[in-house]
Parts: sequence; structure tokens; C-alpha cells
Amino acid sequence: MFAALKSVNMLLMFLLELAVYFSAGYWGFTVSDKWLVKVLLVVAAPAALITVWALFGSPKAPYPAEGGMRVVLEVLWFGAGIAALAAAGKPSWAAAFAGLFVLNATLRVVWHQ
Repeated sequence: MFAALKSVNMLLMFLLELAVYFSAGYWGFTVSDKWLVKVLLVVAAPAALITVWALFGSPKAPYPAEGGMRVVLEVLWFGAGIAALAAAGKPSWAAAFAGLFVLNATLRVVWHQ
């Protein structure tokens, strides 16, 4: 049972990672009324985040963030998703995202994940 809960928590982290991309794209879509700007930001914002995660956050990252730098990376990374939702006019979504991130991060620390 406990192993299943740990697996669910890791699944939650993966879904939160995907939600960061969605949030950035959603923000990009809401920034402007001009379609060219919307399309550019819908592509560019998640692409920038994908690059950062690939370089520093993923399990196979060439420059993995560890220790305190990992904490900073995660706070900035997931904070970007939260900020994007808030900036896109979805403060309740941002609050829910923040709550899920705090729960997930706390459980990962407690369970040594």
C-alpha cells in the first residue's frame, strides 16, 4: 500500500511537470489579441521551459541540479507554472497548482523520493 502511494506521488510530480508546460502555453495564448504573438508565445514559452528542464531537472540531465540547487530549480520551475496561471487570469487554478506542488514536494522529502 505504501509503495502504491509513493508511486502515485511520483505520478503527481510528472503531471505537475506537464502542467507547467500547459500553464506556460495557456499564458502565451492569453497575452495578446494578435494571433502571431499568441502562436509564437504558445510555442516559445513551453520550449524555453522544456530546455531548462532537459538541461537541469530531468533524470538524464547533462547538468543535474542537486541539493539546494535542486530546491531552487523546482521552486522556480513550478513557480513559473503558478505565475503563468495567475498572469493568465486564473488565480484559483494557480492556487490549486501551488497547493498540489507543496503537497507533492513535502511528501517527496518525507518519503525520500
